[in-house]
Amino acid sequence: CEILSSLPLQMSLYFNVYFFPFWWLVTVAILYLKYPVLSDYYKFILVTIMILVSLTELIRLYLGYVGNLLEKVPELAGFWLLTLLPQLPVILFLLFNEGLKIHSLERAVHIVFAAFLAFQVVAAFFTLKRMVNTLATRFRLTELHRLEEQRPGPG
Repeated sequence: CEILSSLPLQMSLYFNVYFFPFWWLVTVAILYLKYPVLSDYYKFILVTIMILVSLTELIRLYLGYVGNLLEKVPELAGFWLLTLLPQLPVILFLLFNEGLKIHSLERAVHIVFAAFLAFQVVAAFFTLKRMVNTLATRFRLTELHRLEEQRPGPG
């Protein structure tokens, strides 16, 4: 039995679990400080983003741990999709939108978080690819053995 889980992905998830509360505290503190000077639509957008990122990140990290450690393709695929679609674009929006009046500390934590997400997208993709190929091969071999057992013997 070959181990299909990815050590670099698991290490990234481990460090991300400890970095996310720090990122959240810094982002909320800076949002509190700059909230009065933001326009109304940016206030709404930032509060919505914080709620969305907080909920999504908890689910995403859980799916990443379960999918990678237990070698479950659906969970790892869910992790990959949650990383690729809502999380990465939202962090890039927070990082590059100058209308948000970005603070230097805020930019620094967003860069680290974006780096985690970018690495996890790539690592999860290759891990998923390896898992799917191996599981498909196992399935084909199982079917082949089942068909050989059902085939009548010679004579």
